[in-house]
Amino acid sequence: MPVTRRRFAALLTVLTAGATGVLSVASGQQTSADGTQENPSVVLPASVTAGTVVQVVAHPDDDLFFMNPDLSRSLLSGTQVTTAYLTSGESDGRNEARGGAAQDPEQPADRTHYAEARQNGIRSAYAQMATGDRTSAWKRTVISTAGGGRAELDVLIAKPQVNLVWLMLREARSTAGDTPESLRGLWNGRIPALESQLTSGTPVKQPFTYTKDQLIQAIAGVLERYRPTTIRMQDPTPGRYGENGRYTDHQDHMYGARFVQAATAAYAGQVKDRPRFSVQSYLGYHNSTLPHTLDPQTAETKTGFLRTYAWQDHQDYCGSPSGCGDRKVAGNPTGRNWAQSLRYTRADHTSWLTEGTPGRLWAFATLDGQGAYWTRAPGGAWAGPTLLPGTGIDPGASTVRLPDGRVAVLATRTAFGPAPSDYRREVVYAAQSAPDGPFGPWQSLGTPETSDEDGTSAISAPAAAVDADGRLTVYLRDSRRTLRATTQQPDGAFSPWQRLGGDDLQSDPVTAVDAAGRRHVYATTTESVLAWIQPHPGAPLTGPALTGLPATTVPLSASPDGAGVRLYFRRPDSGVVRTALVTAGPAAKPQVSSIAEAGGRAGYGAVGAAGRVVAGRADSGTISTTGLGGPPAWAESRMLFAGAPAAVLEPTGTTTTAVLGLDAELHTSTTPATRTRPTWHRAVH
Repeated sequence: MPVTRRRFAALLTVLTAGATGVLSVASGQQTSADGTQENPSVVLPASVTAGTVVQVVAHPDDDLFFMNPDLSRSLLSGTQVTTAYLTSGESDGRNEARGGAAQDPEQPADRTHYAEARQNGIRSAYAQMATGDRTSAWKRTVISTAGGGRAELDVLIAKPQVNLVWLMLREARSTAGDTPESLRGLWNGRIPALESQLTSGTPVKQPFTYTKDQLIQAIAGVLERYRPTTIRMQDPTPGRYGENGRYTDHQDHMYGARFVQAATAAYAGQVKDRPRFSVQSYLGYHNSTLPHTLDPQTAETKTGFLRTYAWQDHQDYCGSPSGCGDRKVAGNPTGRNWAQSLRYTRADHTSWLTEGTPGRLWAFATLDGQGAYWTRAPGGAWAGPTLLPGTGIDPGASTVRLPDGRVAVLATRTAFGPAPSDYRREVVYAAQSAPDGPFGPWQSLGTPETSDEDGTSAISAPAAAVDADGRLTVYLRDSRRTLRATTQQPDGAFSPWQRLGGDDLQSDPVTAVDAAGRRHVYATTTESVLAWIQPHPGAPLTGPALTGLPATTVPLSASPDGAGVRLYFRRPDSGVVRTALVTAGPAAKPQVSSIAEAGGRAGYGAVGAAGRVVAGRADSGTISTTGLGGPPAWAESRMLFAGAPAAVLEPTGTTTTAVLGLDAELHTSTTPATRTRPTWHRAVH
């Protein structure tokens, strides 16, 4: 809930020795809406950015490369943001720009000073993002961790809701090398404990070590300290590539994220008096091989913060003998095309909102590691969230409506165990026992991956379709980037995972049914979109077939549109939303209409669409709407959000759009056919 200016000014004084910066700050102030969803006599406040964000990354700069501009926009909104760094990122200890002395084996290595220089660069970049002044001062203190060690806590004095927590463990010092002394070695049990790597200027003076369980508890303790409503992390299942099967990401990113997964589960189970939270994971190095998601202006702003971190101007403004930033980045502040993109690895599809029985809506998300749903009766108010039993549910639910009006929800679930080989992902689903009734328990559909070590459990979120008899078919991208499917049999069991082919699939698959009853399935590749289409209802899919569509920034949305299926996606290097109608030609070959564009320059990520309404990120990063065939502009809100929006066209002709805010609350907007600028409200008041 927003705070008043007077209260916010008072909060700025809350900076004492050992201060945690645990404030609840929201962007903007409450404003009256011009209407309400259920009762026109009640004026509800419009939704604004609210909540508390905690990010946990492996190295200093992972947040700047892979979580921006989400990070900078959260800071500008006044949201409480804390970033925790698992390792010191000490690398080879040589703080020189690439191509220079860093290549000189005679250059002396000093890991404590290089790690301190990276800290200095991060503090400068955060100060610049939050205040506009890279020299804005920080208060550096020592805190005890729940894992029995010590961490450095930095609080930005001008904006004490901005905190940095440095756990200062030893990094792998190799992207993919077999280094036992690493997060990977600790996770896999090759070492009993991982040593700290203190920086030269830190107030933490005594070295320490963490066992696997102690590190999990240390991270869970950071979450307990700040009680986030949104947790941001890196990708725990990045997959492999090439004949040698190398990971597509840094091993510290991958295994650091697995520690965060385990810590969020521990936090959810151990701490009961806390707000609910959602989790967002981010793609890492693999961005370099995919089309750019950010428009040039946004990418340049992001790169500017990286230049500050990299101490590119080499001016001594910080007064530290270690240097004011990471000179390794100075020679190439965009990385390997990382600064031009931001991608989510979960919760970036738009099929989580659906109609069940006529007029009743169901919205699904993952809160506290459990499936959660909200529901709205015809003409009534939203209720929820209701948590489904069972933990380990990954972000990114998808739904399907069964012929009798029941709803089924699908997701992936991450399983942990005492052995490293116990880590795996599987597909699960839960269905209502009766229309509008309760949901049954999660049922496992397994996974096409034989083991985590072979595929790193790098499966996509599932997409599902239903036949006239109510039997499900579930589609999935496997770790080899091909399409798989499993079909429900008459006895209710599911078939083994079948291979449907394809190559270089990058996205979650999407599916829809055209007016003739033919099922379509689509998935993006690095360069185009592939299609699988039924020649007639009930027939096996044919494909993969080339659509001839241009490259997209990866997420697809699909909805029935007359004789075909309409696809929505974004144009690389701009964020402009594109749409194309695909119909089934002879032999079910896809025939593609001309491409139209809507909304003007926009953000990134999937867009939700229903009727003539399209919802997604505008250039500001807020949830915004535009219309097909309307003016080329976005109707922007004042609310940042997680994941992707979803929309449903109701029998009344109105469009209901939903999104999960950074406060882990459902926010909705109802747009009559004659209204072009909707107002967003919390669904449950």
